[in-house]
Amino acid sequence: MSSADKDDDQGERVYVKLVSMEGHEFFVDKSIATGSSTTIRTMLDGGQFRESTENVINFPDIAGYILERVIRYMHYKARYSNSAARIPEFSIEPEYALELLIASKYLDC
Repeated sequence: MSSADKDDDQGERVYVKLVSMEGHEFFVDKSIATGSSTTIRTMLDGGQFRESTENVINFPDIAGYILERVIRYMHYKARYSNSAARIPEFSIEPEYALELLIASKYLDC
């Protein structure tokens, strides 16, 4: 495991819980979440938000099916950001495009 993958002093992965408006809980590797979203990074690393001590972020305005797709994109971005290989297309269903745009703008990812 590289140092970029380590999130705590013992080298174990740390997860953050993202909660949608319906209460659906998604556990995401903290390094992926903070590396993909400026908003999440600010909330978790700033020390001034409650989320930084609890590692739980509630998104009362983001539906679970949208948050799930945002998390898929976070993993996609983490995997292909520094890739020299051909990057596959990240498909977005047209019926979710507007909601995904709003969520990604809010999360800055």
